[in-house]
Amino acid sequence: MAKKEFKGEKIQEKDNLIQNNNMVEKEKKNSNDKKGNEEILLTKKQQFFQFLKFLAFSISAGVIQLLSFELFYTWTKCLAWWPAYLISITLSVIWNFTFNRKFTFKAASNVPLAMTIVIIYYAMFIPVSTFGGNALEQIGWNGTLVTFIMMVLNFITEFFWDKFIVFNDKLINKISNKFKGLFKKEQILEHEIEQVEIKEKEKESSEEEKAD
Repeated sequence: MAKKEFKGEKIQEKDNLIQNNNMVEKEKKNSNDKKGNEEILLTKKQQFFQFLKFLAFSISAGVIQLLSFELFYTWTKCLAWWPAYLISITLSVIWNFTFNRKFTFKAASNVPLAMTIVIIYYAMFIPVSTFGGNALEQIGWNGTLVTFIMMVLNFITEFFWDKFIVFNDKLINKISNKFKGLFKKEQILEHEIEQVEIKEKEKESSEEEKAD
């Protein structure tokens, strides 16, 4: 009877541990949701100034892109259109992301995750703009004009991508928490169950000593 009761206690203790862990996860999720809901809604004036900041940094990034492109493609003529474009847009992306994160959107979100989402955008945009731009240059379009057109397309699409996805703290927190849950939840639970089993073994050995 004592052994059956002990096994029942052991199962109940594990169930309680799992329930407690689930409650902690729910509390964390609710806390993060509250933080996201506390986001200050920007007025039209603030949104306008935010757009102007993005425009200013994009122009500065565009200057970097054009100068580096012209250096490789027009002035030194050491590269064809597509590698010159690829290098110049990479430099532009690094500049634009760094300053827009800090000054335009003032996002305090997970930087590695935000940068990953930026990479996802450019993983779509760069191949399309590189192959498309190269095709236009090959049929006789001016290389600098093609680069400028791609920069305008980049500016328009990246603004909305950055504003509503990359620097959206609420969305970034949700994605981050999901990844953390996938990688850490089982690990934490296993560790806690391990601790319970150690305690159970100690309890079992102490009961055996008492029985002797």
